[in-house]
Amino acid sequence: MKILVVGGTGMIGGHAALHLTSLGHDVAVAGRRPPQETTELAKLPFVQGDFMEGTFTKEQLAPFDAVVFAAGNDIRHLPKGTKFDDHVMRSNAECVPQFAALCKEAGVRHFIHVGSFYPHIAPELMDKIPYIRSRKLAVEGIVALADDNFHAVSLDAPFVVGTVPGMSLPMFEMYTRYAEGKLEGMEAFGPAGGTNFISCQSLSEAIAGALERGENGKAYLLGDENLGFAEYFGLFFKAAGNDVPVPALDKEHPMLPDIGIYTGRGNYVTYEPDPADVELLGYRRHDVTRAVNEVVDQYRSRA
Repeated sequence: MKILVVGGTGMIGGHAALHLTSLGHDVAVAGRRPPQETTELAKLPFVQGDFMEGTFTKEQLAPFDAVVFAAGNDIRHLPKGTKFDDHVMRSNAECVPQFAALCKEAGVRHFIHVGSFYPHIAPELMDKIPYIRSRKLAVEGIVALADDNFHAVSLDAPFVVGTVPGMSLPMFEMYTRYAEGKLEGMEAFGPAGGTNFISCQSLSEAIAGALERGENGKAYLLGDENLGFAEYFGLFFKAAGNDVPVPALDKEHPMLPDIGIYTGRGNYVTYEPDPADVELLGYRRHDVTRAVNEVVDQYRSRA
């Protein structure tokens, strides 16, 4: 299958692109800028475009059988001088479905969207938090396009951990420095509460499964391991060989600020994905510790 991964220059999309390539697919990556030259992604064909600015054309998209959409827009992607709520409503609720519609008009047969778990696990926050509402509207706009000629599936994932060999990922690089004890004055702790986590590997496997077997017009809730945030940070410390305690404290963490925990610090989000969905999509479970070890091994200091 000829596949374009939009957001394929980042962690989630880049990992998916390399995984799909390993399965024998003909994969290209798309983004505003080319992939980092230190990664294998630099060897794949690159399509330049910005879905928010509407710079993709039907002519660019027409050669592809499938599009995997893994371009994220959260607090880390906020343009300077833009209100976050306005940004995500435009990006997710308007631009993402518009881009899916363009893919359909171009004759793309499959559209796999990587979405967020929040609309599934916290529907009561839909009217209170624009980000969660925007994510729900993105999925609704995409699956509404599904028909006999357009196979549209959303894979709604929790917190994702992983890496792409050779890729600089500032967040996980900082997590590794933190776990090594190399950030002076930074206390070892995790914020109170917890959530579900999934590895890039599991998510990439789900993407491959959705392309082949995903039910048309369905939004799947993905998930792997329920962990307290302190447990999660503790995995990094353990991987780095640092045996200091990592307690859960009811205070904001500079590397996982309250603004990024939409269900609220101190709350625990726990769930199990539907076993039938896991089997259908064919993704692995219990992979978070391995993924954290991979991250730390890539970014840890060698001195």
